[in-house]
Amino acid sequence: MMRFLIAGLLIVSFSAIAQPEKIEIEKEIQKLQKLRDEIKQLIQKNEKTLQEIKKQRQQLAKEKQELENLKKEILNERYKKLAKVFEKMEPELAGEKISNMEDPKKAAYIIYNMKESKAGAVLDNVSPDMVNQIVKILTELKKKEKGNENNQ
Repeated sequence: MMRFLIAGLLIVSFSAIAQPEKIEIEKEIQKLQKLRDEIKQLIQKNEKTLQEIKKQRQQLAKEKQELENLKKEILNERYKKLAKVFEKMEPELAGEKISNMEDPKKAAYIIYNMKESKAGAVLDNVSPDMVNQIVKILTELKKKEKGNENNQ
């Protein structure tokens, strides 16, 4: 009986000691749960921000592509107008001017936009070195055109 009494006292004293520890543990658990909830909210906020950034990036890419297309369109129109000007020139003069151009790519685009008969007459009066460069560029243009036609 004495044993039971001592065991009972020990249990009561341990439970009295364990009570404050249990309260501390519960407080720590509540703090951790609160911290977990705050982290979840932060993650959700960051995910929303990330989605907005992705949308903006897509919009910027779309606008960039539209701008590039517009730029190409403007350049094409410019080369078409230049081609008309060169078509009106005497072939010797046009050939001389094209021979003196620094950028063979520009010269090629002008020739590309000219009527074939006029372009041939002009090329007859262009320096051989420039003609070689123009022909290479025109060949690449034709390959791109064929590739685009096959993809459509």
